[in-house]
Amino acid sequence: MRRFIIAALLLASPSLAQESLFDAEGYRIAHYRAPVRQPPAGVGRIAPAAAAQLMSNRDAIFIDVLPAEGGHRAPDGRWRLASAHVSIPGAHWFPEAGRGQPDPVIAQAFAKGMARLTGRKRGQMLILFCRADCWMGWNAARRLRAMGYSNIWWLAEGTDGWRDLGLPLAPVQPDGGIAP
Repeated sequence: MRRFIIAALLLASPSLAQESLFDAEGYRIAHYRAPVRQPPAGVGRIAPAAAAQLMSNRDAIFIDVLPAEGGHRAPDGRWRLASAHVSIPGAHWFPEAGRGQPDPVIAQAFAKGMARLTGRKRGQMLILFCRADCWMGWNAARRLRAMGYSNIWWLAEGTDGWRDLGLPLAPVQPDGGIAP
């Protein structure tokens, strides 16, 4: 009976049965809000309490890649936001940079923004995050590792874990060479 129900669900939703969660390069491309068990290869995992001990933009560069929910990037490069976004104080927000297959303009702005923020020092400590149970931070950390950055840490709990520690979040504007 159980097999029959599962088969019926898959037949009713063939797109679910055929949909791939990862692309050929290993980036998550669908259902970004799901549990993430391990950091990408070559990336460390940092706990919110440990990240809170670091001074943003001195000890580490905090990078938020949460999508601009309901917002969009206008042709002039500016983001039109549907609502304000709050993040870890001092973090740099690169909306949409955590997609598995980001728009090429977004990917280029992310790469240029990271080069600017790190002064092209690929060993600079970087902390990537989104929210808890979000593959965007994982994808962005993996992407930076592929770009040759070597001191990357993934804050799996993201802004949710930060807030759960009772730490404040602050308004942030899009970064990465794309004007706010």
